Amino acid sequence: KNTLVELLDIRFEAFDDDSLTASMVVDPRTHQPYGLLHGGASVVLAETLGSTARYLCIDSRRFYCVGLEVNANHLRAKREGVVTGRCSPLHLGATTQVWQIDIRDERGRLLCTSRLTMAVLKHKRDKDSSGA
Repeated sequence: KNTLVELLDIRFEAFDDDSLTASMVVDPRTHQPYGLLHGGASVVLAETLGSTARYLCIDSRRFYCVGLEVNANHLRAKREGVVTGRCSPLHLGATTQVWQIDIRDERGRLLCTSRLTMAVLKHKRDKDSSGA
């Protein structure tokens, strides 16, 4: 509530052991000035999926994650309807996570493919007295 996720009406649809899925409506909230889905809106959907998925893969009492890098290739335009992003892990390491997010239209056509890299960090209260 009261976030960009709410503003863009991103809705989580499904999850399993290997993926997380969410949808977003393509309408004036997500358009660029020429009436097409804004690439930044696609990146918001991708980063929302990856950031949420990473939370499900860590012990949040001991660790937290921050974004290191996000990239996106925009492959097809869209003017209206709904897009669905599916996020799955490429790497779940002790210090980094890499997530693949593919965004498709209602016909299953790939609109955007994105990769999100996250750093896995210990909460300061869990570090030993040497600061390591």
